[in-house]
Amino acid sequence: MTKTALITGITGQDGSYLAELLLEQKYDVYGLVRRLSTPNTTNITHIVDNIHLVEGDLMDQSSLDTAIQQCRPDEVYNLAAQSFVATSWQQPVLTGEVDALGALRVLEAIRRNKKDCRYYQASSSEMFGKVQETPQNEKTPFYPRSPYGVAKVYAYWATINYRESYEMFCANGILFNHESPRRGIEFVTRKITDAVARIDAGLQKDLRLGNLDAERDWGYAGDYVKAMWKMLQHDSSDDFVIATGEAHSVREFVDLAFKEVGLDYEDYVLVDPKFFRPAEVNFLMGDSSKARNILGWQPEVKFEDLVKMMMKADIERYARKR
Repeated sequence: MTKTALITGITGQDGSYLAELLLEQKYDVYGLVRRLSTPNTTNITHIVDNIHLVEGDLMDQSSLDTAIQQCRPDEVYNLAAQSFVATSWQQPVLTGEVDALGALRVLEAIRRNKKDCRYYQASSSEMFGKVQETPQNEKTPFYPRSPYGVAKVYAYWATINYRESYEMFCANGILFNHESPRRGIEFVTRKITDAVARIDAGLQKDLRLGNLDAERDWGYAGDYVKAMWKMLQHDSSDDFVIATGEAHSVREFVDLAFKEVGLDYEDYVLVDPKFFRPAEVNFLMGDSSKARNILGWQPEVKFEDLVKMMMKADIERYARKR
């Protein structure tokens, strides 16, 4: 029997990779999209004829109820969010509305209209913030350092609350940083690879960044969506950290990116104080032992190969434009 899945945030990086995976698994895939004057479907252009797009908004309860009634999904993956940490400082109320209360509205729509549906909540390593232990696992206390992290903690506990209160299948995936050529241009990894490609093409002179010594656990988004799917195939709902177990600095990422075009990053990178956050998160590294042991998941793409993959895509993009 064909399964049906609804993905919020289907046009984003994770949503597009997850949609591809579910189509490979022969799912009937629905995607929740906001009404925009100019639709942003770049990441799903190649599969848009094979999926169903449903209009809805995480800030509008009635549209979510209607979407669940229309799709009758077996699985819901809530990936939609205001996902840029820096923006959460500029728009903290919007971030709370979408990332915290938005998740609650999706849960409530499921409870009202399709209670037997399995739910995945996109939680974040930013919830750990000012880390209380290293590496971070499912039992590490949260200490969020941004409005984004705070909102994600709310959504995390709402997911557990609905699981325990209404006996719903609700899983949290605490995903550490995961990147790809489809990453939004505002995120530091894609900002770096895009800028290096532009510098190589003679379109840009320098690259301005904030804290080069911040360290993150970076993986490949295509690997991480497999973990999402595995969580909802498990016998019982639970919460899992998804990470590589390796930490690398922004400086390392920059160095590798520039080396792909034969340049020295020190000749082009300028540290700009405006890119520092009001409260910095200096180090994040996850322990995904639980997911590896219970779900049989493990990352496949290495850090160095991820940088090369992203650089190759951006270099080719500017070559096509020329």
